[in-house]
Amino acid sequence: MSRASVISRIAHDACFDAPPIALSEFWWEDLPPDFANQREAFELEWADRMQVQAAAASDVVLRTLGACLVGGLALPIGYHPGKLRGAFEDLRSYAPLAESRDATRFFRPPESGVRIETRRARFARFRPRDGGFQDLSFQSTYQPFLASQRSSYLRHKKNRTARLRLWQHPGPPRPTVLAIHGFSADLYWLNEWFFALPWLYRMGLDVALFTLPFHGSRQTRFSPFSGHGFFAGGPGRINEAFGQAVHDFRVFVDYLLTTRGVPRVGVMGVSLGGYTSALLAATEPRLSFAIPNVPLATLPDLVLEWEPIGSVLRASLKVFRQRIEDARAMLAVSSPLTYAPLLPRERLMVIGGIGDRLAPPKHTRLLWEHWQRCKLHWFVGSHLLHFDRGDYLRHVGRFLNEVGFFEGVPTEPRRR
Repeated sequence: MSRASVISRIAHDACFDAPPIALSEFWWEDLPPDFANQREAFELEWADRMQVQAAAASDVVLRTLGACLVGGLALPIGYHPGKLRGAFEDLRSYAPLAESRDATRFFRPPESGVRIETRRARFARFRPRDGGFQDLSFQSTYQPFLASQRSSYLRHKKNRTARLRLWQHPGPPRPTVLAIHGFSADLYWLNEWFFALPWLYRMGLDVALFTLPFHGSRQTRFSPFSGHGFFAGGPGRINEAFGQAVHDFRVFVDYLLTTRGVPRVGVMGVSLGGYTSALLAATEPRLSFAIPNVPLATLPDLVLEWEPIGSVLRASLKVFRQRIEDARAMLAVSSPLTYAPLLPRERLMVIGGIGDRLAPPKHTRLLWEHWQRCKLHWFVGSHLLHFDRGDYLRHVGRFLNEVGFFEGVPTEPRRR
């Protein structure tokens, strides 16, 4: 990763001259132990460099605050010595699944014909004049893979209700873009703006927002913040939460395609939602495309950069005489790096911010390498400040056109 990549408001499909990152099927062992300390090099014009530095500084402040919050409210619950000892024991059950590289062994196909309840969305900020908007939900039948996880996982009743907000044009169903929010960022109004859902809707597409497990109205009882339950239960909880996210999302996909007759669906995700969208690219073959935006690629390596919880992880590994490779192996079963994507390379796109310090650029590059250097776009900005958002949205629009997602969509709405 030593070669620099030139970026100054230019989109790149394959911008790196550096050699590919060579990873075998056991990526958790091949990835360098110091991956968290590595930096992706970019050559920038002066104006872009100033913007990137300012945006990166804001990310560092937010990262520190977030690490303190998670460290104070999640680590004591799910990462004390007894819990971690059990997590290493759980690895004996998870490891064969990851080593098989067969995603269906952990991400088991959901049932079909699930009864979906619909009701008019309340407090919707985006209210198109020419269509409707609904909240969809169903009672999730997801069962944790590990028997030791089932009792503690399933007792969170609110998390059992899967939720999706859907905006549809009048008339026949249209191709639908499903968006997945980031960690603790489930607010509908925020994601309507972040994913530019009104813009996609005006282009003639239907749009939807999926709520991740333990977020929003799916939060656990007495949860101090949205998403707390996703991580507070320890490594096993993380694996199972991703398992449920994929399961519940696929139920909605099945409902849209088979019951509502939607012609095509695709997924976009940001941050934790980008990670989830990458998992869906390896588990849901009916997707027309997958676009992770500022995704993370390996959670343990990311945590090492999030001080002060990075220091806690290092100390825990030392106490238990484990390596960072072992921490990766604990979560490999729910990592997109473990499985080959089911979608062809031409239907995959990754977006990264070169000043991102919450999910640094090397994570974007790692996923891009795993996806055989698919379409890639770097923007000037950070995890939250996307200064070139308008530019990369135009590239997203062109990408959707290239994969045929607009086929059959009336042209008039797209010109408005």
